[in-house]
Amino acid sequence: MEIKLNHHLKEPIYEQIYNQVRNHVVSGRLKPNEKLPSIRLLAKDLKVSVITTKRAYEDLERDGYIYSLSGKGSYVTDQNVDNLLVQYTDEIETAMRKIVSLAKHSNIDEETLALIYRKVKDEI
Repeated sequence: MEIKLNHHLKEPIYEQIYNQVRNHVVSGRLKPNEKLPSIRLLAKDLKVSVITTKRAYEDLERDGYIYSLSGKGSYVTDQNVDNLLVQYTDEIETAMRKIVSLAKHSNIDEETLALIYRKVKDEI
């Protein structure tokens, strides 16, 4: 499982881990019931605190992307990918509503919004 952290983003590290694991689940790169790296191993590989990876795993479990078995580790849940895509679509729509509202109030046109989108997309 590949996770790339960017320490220059405002987004906390645990959220970056959360989002990337979630993306791997939704895209199918992580299969249902596939074992994830242990919290300690992932922390070591990413050179971050165990507390950081623990927080990401706890949030992933809370939101139903992974489950943990005591003494055995964490695994990808057997969720319906369509349900996960609906969640993503809802998040995107909420974010877009905010973006469009901000653009409208500051008189930013669609062409400028498209340029901003491409810039952000290239940075990620």
